[in-house]
Amino acid sequence: MNWLKKAIVTGLGTGYLPVAPGTWGSAAVAAIFLAVAAASDGRAHCVAGAMAIVAVLSSVACVALGRFTEQSFGGKDPSRCTLDEWAGQAVALLFLPIARGEWRNWLILAGVSFLLFRILDIVKPPPARRLEKLPRGWGVLADDLVAAGYALAAAQLLRLVL
Repeated sequence: MNWLKKAIVTGLGTGYLPVAPGTWGSAAVAAIFLAVAAASDGRAHCVAGAMAIVAVLSSVACVALGRFTEQSFGGKDPSRCTLDEWAGQAVALLFLPIARGEWRNWLILAGVSFLLFRILDIVKPPPARRLEKLPRGWGVLADDLVAAGYALAAAQLLRLVL
């Protein structure tokens, strides 16, 4: 059963990929965003629904498996755990406007959201860094959700300006 828990907290294994596993976790969610956009021909409710499902399931599992994560990988927010990046990237993509049949738009939205989320997840603007101190899975997750909120707001502002 531990192998299943590890598969979950490592974001289906993205936490085991070399160099910056959090980036791989975020990239996996951006790929899901693009796959759902393509499969639904950009139906906004399908894309938003898929991102909401990824965000909720990842968040719940991250909190529920927080103690297991710390015991298995050591530390407060181990880099092998990428489930928090899954949740954060999904939130960062959640409410972006998506147009039907516009591949270029989908790629730009996914790319901008991905870059903004990764930068803000690394920089950890207030109060993200303080939230890492929360116990177990909450500390692993909360900083990523704050970074995701900032990334979503920045992406929306960029969209309005450009």
